[in-house]
Amino acid sequence: MFRKIWKKFWEPILGLSIFQWIIAGIMAVIIWFVYFTCRKKIVNYETFKKFRHRPAIFVFWHGRSFMLSPIVCLGGMKSYAVASKHKDGRMMAKLQHLFGLRAIYGSSHNGGLSVLRDGVRVLRRGDHSLCISPDGPGGPSLRVQEGALYFAKMTGAPIIPVCFSARHVWIQRRWDRYLLVYPFTRVKCIVGEPMYIDSKISDSDFESRRKELEDIMVGQLRELDAEFNLPVVEQDLNSADFKKAKREGREPKLTKRYR
Repeated sequence: MFRKIWKKFWEPILGLSIFQWIIAGIMAVIIWFVYFTCRKKIVNYETFKKFRHRPAIFVFWHGRSFMLSPIVCLGGMKSYAVASKHKDGRMMAKLQHLFGLRAIYGSSHNGGLSVLRDGVRVLRRGDHSLCISPDGPGGPSLRVQEGALYFAKMTGAPIIPVCFSARHVWIQRRWDRYLLVYPFTRVKCIVGEPMYIDSKISDSDFESRRKELEDIMVGQLRELDAEFNLPVVEQDLNSADFKKAKREGREPKLTKRYR
């Protein structure tokens, strides 16, 4: 009962733009503090620098965005980020704006055609990139949806997978296992090699490339998490089912990895 009353009180307030900006500002300060107090290593940073002012599609898992925003900001990347129209997505868009990222609102489930149209327009201009979570906004986790590949197919821009992990973290009890980094720890980020999608690719080859991208991104995450001895993040969790399972006490538990 208390939870319902609390939710009923806070949800309208959190939907207000002014409160979203305040929360986004607080979050930005926290992220910057963590970023500047951590020891960072970025693998293949040359690829990031090469495409920061050119059309490219940077993809990362929904739960692994925390440390990417300051990297993008300090790297001087001119980019748009695809954000959900939900109030949580709009607040995240405000947070990304504070790091220099503009927003394109929509998702594969809501406003997908407008996102595709706007994203293609941005990439064809030739001076901005796109940042996309291919398993967002509601899952299934660690599964690449087709949006990023359609952008690449229609514009010729490369897809560049990016992932990070860290030594001391808090993995949240969410479908995406959102990873928050503690200050004064070690962080490692991997920037993958560019992947191009031919404009005349067949349906079967398109699916093969989608699966290839998914395997690369999962491989990045597994490699990084194994290095820091983090629990195994599951595939195929989605927001609705996870919330239902959590209410019913059936929430899936993270499997601890031991060296």
